[in-house]
Amino acid sequence: MNKKALRQHYKILRADLDNSTIESNSLAIANRILTMPLWGFSFYHIFLSIEEQKEVDTDFILHVLQGKDKNVVVSKSDFTTNQLSNYLLTDNTRLIKNEYNIPEPVDGIPIASDQIEVVFIPLLAFDTVGNRIGYGKGFYDRFLAKCNDKVIKVGLSFFEAAPEFSFVESTDIKLDYCVTPNKTYVFE
Repeated sequence: MNKKALRQHYKILRADLDNSTIESNSLAIANRILTMPLWGFSFYHIFLSIEEQKEVDTDFILHVLQGKDKNVVVSKSDFTTNQLSNYLLTDNTRLIKNEYNIPEPVDGIPIASDQIEVVFIPLLAFDTVGNRIGYGKGFYDRFLAKCNDKVIKVGLSFFEAAPEFSFVESTDIKLDYCVTPNKTYVFE
């Protein structure tokens, strides 16, 4: 399958998930993350789930990060440049959904990409060697290219790894981990 076909396939699989399954699988993913060697850092970037796209619900992970008193960073999308700008999530951060139903901060304290140490990444599919397929705009590849070389990249998926993709591009940035409800994949 090519990228377009894989995107469509995983969107259909997601569309078949009911709210109860999304909630239980998202909680299972958060519980797996608790066992990972990720907790010695300060700045964690997390995507805020697009409910309409039936993404992994990151609220569970967000609560863990806040409970561990970590600096949580969320992004705002610029669809004219396909770039993300990052902001510290605080009690005063006001979130609104943009035209694509992505919850985003209205404003806040900017955080430089190279300050971020762990990034939880949305995806539609990933393969057995850590390549990921997102929605196709390249937001996360551009963002990750600006992060420091040691940033830990963690994908979140309801589904297990696909066979290795044959269409990887030079600008694609691999994951270090991908967490599903049933398994934590570690990539070298």
